[in-house]
Amino acid sequence: MEKIKVFDAFLVLKQGDITKEEVDAIVNAANPSLMGGGGVDGAIHRAGGPEILRECIKIAEEIGGRLPRGEAVATTAGKLKAKYVIHTAGPIWHGGDHNEPEILRKCYRNSLEKGLSLGLKSIAFPSISTGVYGYPVELASRVAIKAVVDFLKEKNGYEEVRFVLFDDRTYQAYVQAAEEIAKTK
Repeated sequence: MEKIKVFDAFLVLKQGDITKEEVDAIVNAANPSLMGGGGVDGAIHRAGGPEILRECIKIAEEIGGRLPRGEAVATTAGKLKAKYVIHTAGPIWHGGDHNEPEILRKCYRNSLEKGLSLGLKSIAFPSISTGVYGYPVELASRVAIKAVVDFLKEKNGYEEVRFVLFDDRTYQAYVQAAEEIAKTK
């Protein structure tokens, strides 16, 4: 586990299962339909139970069926230890020249904004878009860490921003990105 002081907050990187985190909110790398899916999305829906899906259905109806990529919405966390799940739909990797970095940056920024609007002090992120959406982990980690550091530079409120990374390869990529980007702040 890595813990780095970034302005008024701590940036924490760890390998593990995001569904077991005790934070104010966990972020779901959601399918734009908000109906659950594979990877982190499916794991969060299974662990949190049907309350999350019920709220997702209601939100999907209100927003016209699909969450725009890069946007973020919040639901209950159901049976999870967190208070909320913040759902964000990341970009599908198409080689990097289809606005993928900007959409991914918006996922982190809008999730952090949503959390502040709810008065949260701690939030945990997975590695958004690096599973079935195919975003290269080494590139995604740099976008993610920079987006979080830039946000923490601009806004106060968070005590801890955590990255909970599923495997060692992803964890190591995020540690390297954090050492290059966050430790210089």
